[in-house]
Amino acid sequence: MKIPVRYFASVREALGKSDESVDTAAPTLAALRDELIARGEPYASALARGKAVRMALDHTMTVETAALRDGVEVAFFPPVTGG
Repeated sequence: MKIPVRYFASVREALGKSDESVDTAAPTLAALRDELIARGEPYASALARGKAVRMALDHTMTVETAALRDGVEVAFFPPVTGG
């Protein structure tokens, strides 16, 4: 399935891109994240396990166990901080 993936803030800066279309068979958001990490750098650093990365499906924050379906938009971004 084709998944449009968007990257925001420091994740976008680390990857050097704001979006891409990913061809994947990942059943969940966590599996997609692992596939992206397996690409190596810079994905491995930007999306590393243990690193605070928030995720959304179709503009709604969700947990990484959420199921993917064809055409759903995925977004990865760092937690928002305030000052």
